[in-house]
Amino acid sequence: MKIAIDGYEANVKQRLGSSQVAFELLKNLEQIDRVNEYTILLPSPPLEDLPEARTGFKYKVLKPKRLWTQIALPLYLYTSKTKPDLFFSPTHYLPRFAPSKVKKVVTIFDLSFLHFPEMFIKDDLWKLRNWTKLSIKTADRIITISNFSKQDIIEQYGIDESKITVAYPGYDEDKFKVQSSRLARFAKRASRAKRAKFKVEEAKRKYKSGDNYIIYIGTLQPRKNLLRLINVVAKIEGLNLVVVGKSSGEGREGWMYKDILEQPKLLGIEDRVIFTGFVEVEELQLLLSGSLALIQPSLWEGFGIPVVEAMACGVSVLASDVSSLPEVIGEAGLLFDPYSEDQMEQAIRLIANDKKLRLRLAKLGTKQAEKFSYEKMARTVLKVFEAL
Repeated sequence: MKIAIDGYEANVKQRLGSSQVAFELLKNLEQIDRVNEYTILLPSPPLEDLPEARTGFKYKVLKPKRLWTQIALPLYLYTSKTKPDLFFSPTHYLPRFAPSKVKKVVTIFDLSFLHFPEMFIKDDLWKLRNWTKLSIKTADRIITISNFSKQDIIEQYGIDESKITVAYPGYDEDKFKVQSSRLARFAKRASRAKRAKFKVEEAKRKYKSGDNYIIYIGTLQPRKNLLRLINVVAKIEGLNLVVVGKSSGEGREGWMYKDILEQPKLLGIEDRVIFTGFVEVEELQLLLSGSLALIQPSLWEGFGIPVVEAMACGVSVLASDVSSLPEVIGEAGLLFDPYSEDQMEQAIRLIANDKKLRLRLAKLGTKQAEKFSYEKMARTVLKVFEAL
């Protein structure tokens, strides 16, 4: 089978969320499938960390880059001499036009834009509403990333559930793992623990996190509920908040984030809220490992990849009790009402003051993280391809 894949979002340097998933899917499909023939469609030459081209796995750069999904992709699908049997978009949108003989599979991450339209920029909201609806209706199969999102798609668009397959994302298993300094709490490995602790301390110094901090990882946008989180941190003396996330730059950016950046100063805690910007994965897992906990206070999540990354690192998790987060976390974290600052504060104080609780959740988290992997996701997606 000839398979064409939209590789646009996978081909960026600073990957977060959907671009990270797209990259990992390409990498794992290349590793597990030597039968089908893949053409990865890109608006620019492939970055060095994408899988190497080989027989059965090649790249093709399409122009124009402007309106690439709705112009360049349809032109290729109609005019290519070797038309694909199947087209896959790992990132929310299908082209408006495509040959009827080409099977189409799209990934829909979540429908937060339908539930919180006021939290999206006007132009983005128009695309999300219209292009997502079109993609869902024209797709032969839909991939989504949680059972919660699957049910939401069914309810919002009236899609038969047999058309939708859940494929959980994973995490980088080589990078996100229990540091020896944490491992030493479970088993005595003193020399490794010292080396790991040194690296963690270096990362803390670089980003000026202090020793007593919780960490948030994700884009800066209203849906992430960071204003409430900052308000709560202001009430807890001696606690810092490290915010790892992009406001602008290459790859997926945040939006409507000005108030988030200004809030710490308004509350007089600008020295306790550290905005790091994008952090490379090698340092990210060190900052995670040095934290008291990861906090995910979002009002809506399709999955929540940082939650799994934290659990894999043996870091306890605090998260809102809405959307997909309870499904992903299971019993391995503390949940709170994201609209209640009192509940959020109580959860943070509990985790900050109870070392035994942190260790118990860390053990549960490492076990829970084993349920998720990008290889499993890729194999699930491949089964969808082969069923068409």
